[in-house]
Amino acid sequence: MAEIIDSPLDGPRPTHTGDGDDNIGASTPGAENLARIAAPNAGQQKLVCPFVRAGIEYIDYKDTETLKRFLNDQGKLLPRRLSGVSAKFQRQLTTAVKRARHVALLPYVADNVK
Repeated sequence: MAEIIDSPLDGPRPTHTGDGDDNIGASTPGAENLARIAAPNAGQQKLVCPFVRAGIEYIDYKDTETLKRFLNDQGKLLPRRLSGVSAKFQRQLTTAVKRARHVALLPYVADNVK
């Protein structure tokens, strides 16, 4: 039969009350800098809408070169968080791409996906 050996880790364990006042991480060195380091937008510049910057008022569905810039290699529309397009122009862009696909100026699916 195996002997049970007492290890230094078998001492009294801290109890958790569950009231949220435990200050977990407060005793670790540099805990106050953790929030600054882990900031999601640290060091990133805010994207400016390319249509606003260019002074475009309306996105034309016949301008396929502009529309292709906002499609990925599968032919899907890029989301706003990646392209930097404002909400107003993202709606116009979506409508323009759908119209261009309908009149066969843009493909619904890229050739490499078929």
